[in-house]
Amino acid sequence: MEPLDSLDKKILNIVIRNARIPSKDVAAECGVSRAAIHQRIQRLTDIGVITGSGYKVNPKLLGFSTCTYIGVSLERGAMYRDAVAHLEMIPEVVECHYTTGPYGILIKVYAKDNEHLMGLLNDKIQMIPGVTGTETLISLDSSIDREIPILPPSF
Repeated sequence: MEPLDSLDKKILNIVIRNARIPSKDVAAECGVSRAAIHQRIQRLTDIGVITGSGYKVNPKLLGFSTCTYIGVSLERGAMYRDAVAHLEMIPEVVECHYTTGPYGILIKVYAKDNEHLMGLLNDKIQMIPGVTGTETLISLDSSIDREIPILPPSF
């Protein structure tokens, strides 16, 4: 990967806070042209530093009031890819991580309510070949949701 210079880092810190900020505003804050900002953002995307853009939606306002983290135990760790293929077919699964520790997989799921969650667990997730058990942790509140900082904090 190409190293990031101070302008790249400054741009990233700005667009992380607001991906919809106009290029002219980023350019003004950085003291460079709009074309330079556009080129830098395109390069950061091309080299994989910026991996997406879009809108965040509030799941609760869409009727999904239960956010849950589920530890999934596998018969064998080598079954991870097959299990993920099944998990990808469950739209309520929004994150999936292959992990160390007591679970082979940790997933994040949104459900409409506890009954919906129970159906997802009993009828879908626990029915995946190789899944030997699950542990469910319901999130009561989300306090921090941010991207990794680009520049070290000032002290």
